[in-house]
Amino acid sequence: MAIVLIPIATGFEEIEAVSLIDILRRAEIKVIVASVKENLQVQGANGIMIVADRVMDGITSNDIDMILLPGGWGGTDILAKDDKVQNLLKDMNSKGKDISAICAAPYALDKAGVLANNFTCYPSVEDKIDSNGYNSTDKVVEDGNIITSQGPGTAICLGLYIVKKYQGEEQYQALKEGLLANFCK
Repeated sequence: MAIVLIPIATGFEEIEAVSLIDILRRAEIKVIVASVKENLQVQGANGIMIVADRVMDGITSNDIDMILLPGGWGGTDILAKDDKVQNLLKDMNSKGKDISAICAAPYALDKAGVLANNFTCYPSVEDKIDSNGYNSTDKVVEDGNIITSQGPGTAICLGLYIVKKYQGEEQYQALKEGLLANFCK
């Protein structure tokens, strides 16, 4: 069973985090929601509190198949500065393991030096990223081991994309149909 780590920090985008957690768990992908700080209760950008499964301490690239960063500028800024997250991103990338980010979170990938040449993100965030590979057209962009997505409205598409990658076409189609997500490719 694939294991996906979703680190959250104060100011994360709730739609993205909850949608991704929900879709991946529906597909029977193990999701670990980890608080970057010591407090398990983490407040999102719109005041919604989420209780993490655990804290980030002790999680290594050997424990997970993918790290998936939700956006929200406040949370992204913390992820971009947190040594545990940044070091884990670098280690995952050096091993060719899957890394994903949505909305503002590709900025944290850029800060770790792991953002792929072809990426997408929330419009305007590309101005803060030191790369010319911004794709404004596609909802989800995969380049090597890096998968990026645009923002809250594309979170379901990103979740389904990851389901397809780890659980296959049949599970992807079943979930897509059940979620009425025909707008996702």
